[in-house]
Amino acid sequence: MPVYKLMVNGKERKVDVADDTPLLWVLRDHLGLPGTKFGCGMGQCGACTIHLNGSAVKSCLLPVSAVGTSKVTTIEGLSAKGDHPLQLAWDEEDVPQCGYCQAGQIMTAAAFLARNPNPTEQQVMDAMHGNICRCGAYHRIRQGVLAAARKKKK
Repeated sequence: MPVYKLMVNGKERKVDVADDTPLLWVLRDHLGLPGTKFGCGMGQCGACTIHLNGSAVKSCLLPVSAVGTSKVTTIEGLSAKGDHPLQLAWDEEDVPQCGYCQAGQIMTAAAFLARNPNPTEQQVMDAMHGNICRCGAYHRIRQGVLAAARKKKK
């Protein structure tokens, strides 16, 4: 098996895995980063969302061999102190219920807000459409994203 050098959360990490190993399993099982969740394994739910060079990507669909020199950011790397505007807004808006989908929701929202720092409610709904919340906390998720956008303006 080849050894892959990955840039994950600002640090170079080496893994010895098969070419077709999904990045999700590399992160969770080989690098000890459990924040990225397995939901469906088909890229439908968004629980496994990470950033690849700043873009939201579903890591269950991405083989490690496709990462190359791209920078990978997981929920653990979004903010060292947990003080990213989305993390703060999630707490203030009391967004999570069970919490299972929340890392993927936050990672999707972070990539979206980086592209669109002043979104409308409809734009937030459209951007978050690919993330499923089993608890149905969509209204609070939307409110959390909008609150984070307001925080970033300050």
